[in-house]
Amino acid sequence: MPVNLTAPNPVDLLPIAGVRIGVAEAGVRKANRKDLTVFLLDEGATVAGVFTQNRFCAAPVQICREHLAQVNNRVRALVINTGNANAGTGADGLRRARETCDALAKHLNVAREQVLPFSTGVIMEPLPVERIVAGLPAALADAKGEASGAQWLRAAEGIMTTDTLPKAVSARADIGGATISITGISKGAGMIRPNMATMLGYLATDAKVSPAVARQLAFELAEGSFNRVTVDGDTSTNDSFILIASNQAGHAEITSLDSAEGRALKSALLAVARQLAQALVRDGEGATKFITVRVEGGRTAEECRLAAYAIAHSPLVKTAFYASDPNLGRILAAVGYAGITDLDQGGIDLYLDDVHVAVKGGRHPDYREEDGQRVMKQSEITVRVVLGRGQAADTVWTCDFSHDYVSINADYRS
Repeated sequence: MPVNLTAPNPVDLLPIAGVRIGVAEAGVRKANRKDLTVFLLDEGATVAGVFTQNRFCAAPVQICREHLAQVNNRVRALVINTGNANAGTGADGLRRARETCDALAKHLNVAREQVLPFSTGVIMEPLPVERIVAGLPAALADAKGEASGAQWLRAAEGIMTTDTLPKAVSARADIGGATISITGISKGAGMIRPNMATMLGYLATDAKVSPAVARQLAFELAEGSFNRVTVDGDTSTNDSFILIASNQAGHAEITSLDSAEGRALKSALLAVARQLAQALVRDGEGATKFITVRVEGGRTAEECRLAAYAIAHSPLVKTAFYASDPNLGRILAAVGYAGITDLDQGGIDLYLDDVHVAVKGGRHPDYREEDGQRVMKQSEITVRVVLGRGQAADTVWTCDFSHDYVSINADYRS
């Protein structure tokens, strides 16, 4: 069961002017499930993306990078399928991804390069492009309805794989005297690690931003959200985060994130992106606990992240949290092997929520194991480590490992 996560209510999701969405059942892998989604963008929209750092990246990731470099922010459509990742498919996979783009471009009377393809699902199986092409008319027909939050919810459902719940978030913000809308969706529950996760994320706003600002925003938003979560430490082949600005709000174009309007926009977008990223962890495969790992007192934020991810990736730590077993030496051991070569263990303090577990590298004299167990039985837990080296800090979010994680991944292809 997801950890303190519920399905979004379509009433709470905001349509974005200039963005239409259609969803269909194309039978990509299984019948009778939403598995094909199209985003249609009005002319003048700005699109930017951040993609997996896995060198073995999927065909659609390669095509997206090519198209974004070629069309100079003239993207008009996105096409997303679930059930098949089109990864590990070589030249044939690239051909099939391009064929998908060609088919949608023909329907819309735009260039192939103005379409971005995305896939998620099983790796090393040929993409059934003929099913996707056959399903496009139904998805396009669905996009002709009135823009609504229900469209976004259907899209969130249509990109799911092992997710148990759709993930969608909306917000409003005041920018330059105008009220803007923000809506985003994401998917992912396993193979979740930064750089990025086995995730697809789409964040749209009607705010007006320059192409350069959109590119900067996409990177900084991913760094502050999707690159701060981990479920199992695996970096996937298809990870993509796309920022869409339809440029239809009634304020002046934002040309710098250093302006008051730029800072306000980034803050509003980041709040939504973090909710979407944290939802991936809350719905992590087999997760029973949501864990915030906060490392403070580092010389740099980078070394704080090293320590935080060493904790968050450790199977020993994660299984201890599942069992509510305060075997907390595992956390200190993880900090020790994180890669901070000149770390002084005598300066480290460890806290579980309000419980001071270790002081200056050793057990706190007042720490009692029942206090640690009380915290570890909670569904939401904060681990705080103080390195005692400086003023830097950083935070990541993770979950525990349960028996169900193994079962889900053992059974995934069946």
